[in-house]
Amino acid sequence: MDIEVLGPLSVREHGISITPTAPKPRQVLALLALNADRVVPVPTLIEELWDEQPPRSARTTLQTYILQLRELIGEALLQGGDVRTKAKDVLVTLPGGYRLETRGGTLDFQELERRAGAGYRAMDAEDYAGAARRLRDALSLWTGTALADVQAGSQITLEVRRLEETRLCALDQRIEADLRLGHHRELLSELTVLVSRYPMHESLHGQFMLALHRSGRRGEALSVYQRLRTTLVRELGLEPSTALGRLQRSILMAHPEPAPVAPAEPVGSRLVTR
Repeated sequence: MDIEVLGPLSVREHGISITPTAPKPRQVLALLALNADRVVPVPTLIEELWDEQPPRSARTTLQTYILQLRELIGEALLQGGDVRTKAKDVLVTLPGGYRLETRGGTLDFQELERRAGAGYRAMDAEDYAGAARRLRDALSLWTGTALADVQAGSQITLEVRRLEETRLCALDQRIEADLRLGHHRELLSELTVLVSRYPMHESLHGQFMLALHRSGRRGEALSVYQRLRTTLVRELGLEPSTALGRLQRSILMAHPEPAPVAPAEPVGSRLVTR
């Protein structure tokens, strides 16, 4: 089974789609896919579907959705000529929950983590060209907003946020690698869009400041800092980080420090992506 969640949901068995069109079964499949090869408890599925107000028939209705998914899986197995495998072997019932078996298939979010990890290791080794290439390769797996075509409850929403954070960390480090390679002018248009999309993301703003200054646009670099500071103070009551303050001062003195190489900090510390 091949699973893609880094964009529209796609789940295929023997190359044949088993993704339902109905919103609720699609939601169940998405949560099972995000937890492929792991048991998803029934209460977790119910919470995803109905939040804190499940109907009395929630378990029975969930079983109906599971049956609908198994019908699609069974049809795909039949069309794929796999007569030995049953739908229940792919979408397994276990005590307390269900598990979607990939049976050696591909999962795009696991491949993302593998490729990004290779990029981070290249960064640690100061192989910036290799890091940029590997991280760009990792980011190419994204085809849009994760699960953009799935009605998301609390569980899927959390998973989508986690995936977005993974993407942002990889993007941050790919830009850092390109800066280390001296590609500051080539980054300007991309960073212009990114700082607009993430107006409180300090690392991206620092990279934009550095790229602008290295391109001979010192005044604009300082303006980026002031806009970020205004936004952080207004929205969060916070000043920019010490590291970003040092970068601003070094630009004022016309001796910019290199942007930080470390991966972006998680949401909740200094990195805010709202």
